[in-house]
Amino acid sequence: MLLPAVAFSDFVLAIHILAVVVAFGATFAYPLLFTAAIKAEPAVAPWWFRTIALISRRIVDPGLAVVLVAGIYLATDEHQWSSFYVGWGIIAVIVLGALEGAIRVPRSRRLADLAERDLAATAVPAGGTRTSAQWSAEFQSDFRVLQTVGIIQALIVVVTIFLMATHAGS
Repeated sequence: MLLPAVAFSDFVLAIHILAVVVAFGATFAYPLLFTAAIKAEPAVAPWWFRTIALISRRIVDPGLAVVLVAGIYLATDEHQWSSFYVGWGIIAVIVLGALEGAIRVPRSRRLADLAERDLAATAVPAGGTRTSAQWSAEFQSDFRVLQTVGIIQALIVVVTIFLMATHAGS
């Protein structure tokens, strides 16, 4: 059986889209997953925040690199460098990467340490049950920053997908 011919640019477009899905798909579920995990067992908080930092470094950052390289190829191949959506896409990748590297990763690591400290300060006696942890003001403040960054990143991703899908402003 012969496979239909696929243009290389179609293949690159598919890689570009997959990279966005892989890099940011899970990040949309972070708030729900965190809330459910903390309600079930507050002691998972340090693990959770270390996992967020790991996902950022091993999945989100490389995914952004693939998005950028594939986007540059597509803009060049389709002669779209003067289009608004291309400039927006490049700026979006830079801002998303900056937010990851400057805020999400270091703040997640710090929150893991703060969670360990806060959990140790509210240790449950042997045989006791933990219903909730008393999070310090420092933890709560850092957590709000991380939530805000997550909302900003989600908005950037959604707006960028809309612009790319519709070529708005071409």
